[in-house]
Amino acid sequence: MPQQEVRFTVLNSGNKLGNASSYLNGSTPYWRTNLIVCAAGSFTTTVAMTMLLPFLPLYIRELGVSDQASIAQFSGVAYGVTFLAAALVAPLWGRLADRYGRKAMMVRASLGVVAAMALMGVAQDVWQLLAMRFLAGLLGGYSSGSYALVATQVPKDRIGWALGFLATGIMGGNLVGPLIGGFLPTLIGIRETFFLTAALVFLTFVASAFLIRENFNARTTEREHSNSWSTIPSRRPVLAMLATGLLLMIANLSIEPITAIYISQLVEPNRHVTLWAGLVISGTAFGSVLSASHLGRLADRVGHWKVIVVAMCIAAALLLSQAFVTNVLELVGLRILMGLVLGGLLPCIGSVIRHSVPEQAVGAILGWSTSAQHAGQVLGPAIGGVLAAHAGIHSVFFFTSFLMLVGGFIAWSNRP
Repeated sequence: MPQQEVRFTVLNSGNKLGNASSYLNGSTPYWRTNLIVCAAGSFTTTVAMTMLLPFLPLYIRELGVSDQASIAQFSGVAYGVTFLAAALVAPLWGRLADRYGRKAMMVRASLGVVAAMALMGVAQDVWQLLAMRFLAGLLGGYSSGSYALVATQVPKDRIGWALGFLATGIMGGNLVGPLIGGFLPTLIGIRETFFLTAALVFLTFVASAFLIRENFNARTTEREHSNSWSTIPSRRPVLAMLATGLLLMIANLSIEPITAIYISQLVEPNRHVTLWAGLVISGTAFGSVLSASHLGRLADRVGHWKVIVVAMCIAAALLLSQAFVTNVLELVGLRILMGLVLGGLLPCIGSVIRHSVPEQAVGAILGWSTSAQHAGQVLGPAIGGVLAAHAGIHSVFFFTSFLMLVGGFIAWSNRP
């Protein structure tokens, strides 16, 4: 055999062995490309979902609602109805992802967001806007699909880092979305902002359809999909992660409805209250962007359960400290620190679920995890508003600090 042919045969065998070893390690050879596309797509879809927050009351007024109290009420409903719809259907999309492929669900979700955003731009009254926000929650789910795809493709010893990198895209969207929504409508108009955002998400649809690769073998037996929970060897760790995600979101978002009110007590009247409120709300997302991938990498080394328990306890202390700040700069600093601590929690929750369930149930169980987190996003602001109204603003920080301690205890007591 000629020398070049021998060399080619050896190299080709080496490539096959390398690919085989990656599969044995629980990964696919193209997981890095998929991770980048998923992170970018999660960023754009999250931007689309959050960019309307700054101008939502203005758009509702433009749609014919003139009473200030009604505008505030419709704004709250329009914000929360998306998460409510997403919480209802996330387990369904996760189960369908296990059956028909995660890529298919991501392509579906991105196209659904495109349609919903475009329809929001042509809404004629506030009820149509609410319906389109509900539709966006029903048809969305790109980020949860990304979690399932990445969790089943990356090497198992790098899941924490990979999910942390993915979380960076999601948190970045939470940070950039409201900033874009703050200045873009003044440049091109509110309706045009919806159309431009739909065009941006359409690029995500194209990238997901043509760049993401998935070696998915459709399972045709109904028995494998009849009950995803029955395939889990031990359900206690999974249930603990669902509870942890719920408590995390309740504690983190219960502060947002009262942020401006709390800041008005810390600064002089009419002293840039809305600007400081934006900085306080964005501070948590900014800290999470900085820390998510680093904490995920740390969790891969020292253990995901340890990071979850320690992070929940530190977050409880930071929440308690926020009740005793004397100026707004202290509050901004504490919210950034809280974001640094919480940045690795969602990736760690996803990593624990991935290690605790068989591959054919990953999408369904991550869907339940997403549903629990969306439920926290709905309950958190409502609980915060009720507590502030009846027991004072400081009670919100005391209560949420206690919730984080409860979450840490649940994680510690259910670790393997």
